[in-house]
Amino acid sequence: MAGLIGKKIGMTQIFQEDGKVERVTAILAGPCHVTGLRNAERDGYDAVQLSFDEVAEKKLTKPANGLFKKTSTPASRKLVEFRGVPTDFVGDDAELKIGDTLTVEQFEKGQIVKVAGVSKGKGFAGTVKRHNFSRGPVTHGSHNTRAPGSIGQSADPARVFKGIRGPGQMGNERITQRGLEIVDVLADENVILVRGPVPGPKGGYVEVRNG
Repeated sequence: MAGLIGKKIGMTQIFQEDGKVERVTAILAGPCHVTGLRNAERDGYDAVQLSFDEVAEKKLTKPANGLFKKTSTPASRKLVEFRGVPTDFVGDDAELKIGDTLTVEQFEKGQIVKVAGVSKGKGFAGTVKRHNFSRGPVTHGSHNTRAPGSIGQSADPARVFKGIRGPGQMGNERITQRGLEIVDVLADENVILVRGPVPGPKGGYVEVRNG
């Protein structure tokens, strides 16, 4: 299984052996502990539940601590289910067992992955910033410089259709960045370097999956 929970450290650049500069994002990925196995016969779907970011037990709820005690794994802040895993990982003769530890060693340089995370929240935004609308005229006394304009009809159908693009909260939504190449794997530091940016702020949780 190629999947881990991680934390975005930030962006930097590294020099390759041929002198080429690579702009990369550093992700602290793992170690993650297996806290649950789902299989289609019992649960209706195949999945592996992983935990990440160890924390003191007093900072978690009793139900959460009960899960970690039951599985004999360290108390952790983040729990994520990875669906769509091969059956041989979660079946009766599964390669994975509850309590196993997964590290960045399952990834390799040059591998293509996808990274999912929650994008930066940018608060309330208008249509120009949020949806890239064009502004209105700014001459001859116009007052709709950044106004969205008409949003519906009059007598027929006399309502505004659902799903219209308008002002509202911008950002703070789950985004999956696909086709990212692993530039390097620093196994001793539990860090992987992927080419380009990934969603979320520094310190935000991300999920790294095989692309």
